[in-house]
Amino acid sequence: MAKESSGTGRKAGGGLARPVTPSPDLAAIVGKEPLPRSEVVSKVWDHIRKNNLQNPQNKREIVADDKLKKVFGKDRCTMFEMNKHLSKHLS
Repeated sequence: MAKESSGTGRKAGGGLARPVTPSPDLAAIVGKEPLPRSEVVSKVWDHIRKNNLQNPQNKREIVADDKLKKVFGKDRCTMFEMNKHLSKHLS
């Protein structure tokens, strides 16, 4: 018999869809309003593309501008490290 998923007490909208509040440093890029984590990542990528911050020789590497340095804590990071740094700026 298959278990019914109803009655688990879980609500939709958790995880990636749950709104998170950015820190003041991250808010300089994505805005100060609470957003789903997926939207935060999307806005950071918009900022990266708009300001041409990907290393042309290695597209996986992001060269931080002044705003991103405050979030990343360093001059460069890979796209895989980026989410770890973003997590520190979300509550």
